[in-house]
Amino acid sequence: MKTFSEKPADVVKKWVLIDAENLVLGRLATAVANILRGKHKTTFTPHVDCGDNVIIVNAAKVAVTGNKLEQKLFQWHTGYAGGIKSRTMGKTLGGRFPERAIEKAVERMVPRGPLGRQQMRNLKVYGGAEHPHAAQQPEALDVGARNRKNKRGN
Repeated sequence: MKTFSEKPADVVKKWVLIDAENLVLGRLATAVANILRGKHKTTFTPHVDCGDNVIIVNAAKVAVTGNKLEQKLFQWHTGYAGGIKSRTMGKTLGGRFPERAIEKAVERMVPRGPLGRQQMRNLKVYGGAEHPHAAQQPEALDVGARNRKNKRGN
């Protein structure tokens, strides 16, 4: 029996819609990374972008566990001497671009390099409830119903 290897021309991509309201950030990012990579498909091939397109709405309402809102820091460097900057998770989620918290969490779970960058282009994250991808007819995926630990609050 030969090992199956899917060709890039044979890949069939679907669109998946996920509502991030009250979902735990890390568990959401793990589910999204697996969908982007295509690991949920029987035709998974590690070196081919065979994953689906993912739309995440309500990114500003994502939940974090513990004291991460005050203690978790996002750090970056401006390129100048002494130019290290940091921002807490709470300020990121309450700020102008709350979708960056989810994007960075997922980005750190996909492979680094050209394939990972190609897979990250299939991720669309929106802070509010609206998205411009209605024409693609995305299927709704309830990540909170998969496991009781995936959801916080109600």
